[in-house]
Amino acid sequence: MNRHTLSRRDPSGLALRLIACVNVLFALGFLATLVLVSQARAEAASCVGRDLLAQIEAGQPETFARLKAEAAAVPNGAGLLWKVEKAGVEPSWLFGTMHLTDPRVTDLTTAARVAYESARTVVIETTDILDQSKMMAAMIERPDLMMYTDGATLTSGLPPEKAKIIDDALSARGIPPASVARMKPWMLAATLSIPACETARKAAGMPILDVKLAEDAKADGKPVKGLETVIGQLDAMASLPIAMHIDGLIATLELGDRILDVFETMIVLYEREEVGMIWPLFRTVLPEGDAVAYEAFETVMIDARNAIMRDNAIPFLDAGGAFIAVGALHLPGERGLVEMLRGSGYAVTPAG
Repeated sequence: MNRHTLSRRDPSGLALRLIACVNVLFALGFLATLVLVSQARAEAASCVGRDLLAQIEAGQPETFARLKAEAAAVPNGAGLLWKVEKAGVEPSWLFGTMHLTDPRVTDLTTAARVAYESARTVVIETTDILDQSKMMAAMIERPDLMMYTDGATLTSGLPPEKAKIIDDALSARGIPPASVARMKPWMLAATLSIPACETARKAAGMPILDVKLAEDAKADGKPVKGLETVIGQLDAMASLPIAMHIDGLIATLELGDRILDVFETMIVLYEREEVGMIWPLFRTVLPEGDAVAYEAFETVMIDARNAIMRDNAIPFLDAGGAFIAVGALHLPGERGLVEMLRGSGYAVTPAG
């Protein structure tokens, strides 16, 4: 089966890209929204998914070989932990996270634990997630980033056929369309992408990896700092074309429980520290004709934020002894954080 045949038969490409949206949503900690929407989903739903990459390996060996080759060519595509050094300064560490509560993610490897324990300061993407009052303040300050505030609704202005797809799919899930009519499509899509087990673990008080690191740091007396703000993250997501968000929502609704396969695949790749495989896999299952939207997403949500993170990480690196934890998707590639830091004069080497 060639790439285009796979793309036409499987909407996973948009859903895979939405996993990054989910990461932003988790990082922002919108538990109340997650619980509200997830009430209509069966709590007993299984969170056991299938490894899509394993399926490709078994059924499409030529595609799998190509993916392996593409992943091997991604700069800094292997490894989650990197040592960052500069003459005359105590070494620091760069670590890739997934913003999930799954124990396979939150249990650090021995190398990552040693690096964390050696650090004097812990830095995460945003410390706003640690203070619910800041979260509420951000939502009040810019409600337009998440909700329609101008009288528009989720389906207003859409062609009737697209509006019907969305309304019918929501109703089939037991979610009255009117109850989420004011939500921006990216917010609703990301929320619906989250497996019930993740929502349940968060509701039970289990933190995502980033929050766990911050909580551990506070308990250990280490200062916790941030690289971004909630508003900055939300603004980046909301700046993407509305058509892309609508298509992403429809793809997510059509994907249904198969989103569990997407999560499982991401976690498996994370456990293997094969970050360089993520983007090639995305592109393999990307729906035909959606390349422009994909590039827009990568530019806004990855590349541009990488530059911001690099600039804001430099003072911590120059002070030395920092453990900087960011989403793993920000590490690899020519415009990834590892290469950006090297271009800023630091020696960055694998440490896993």
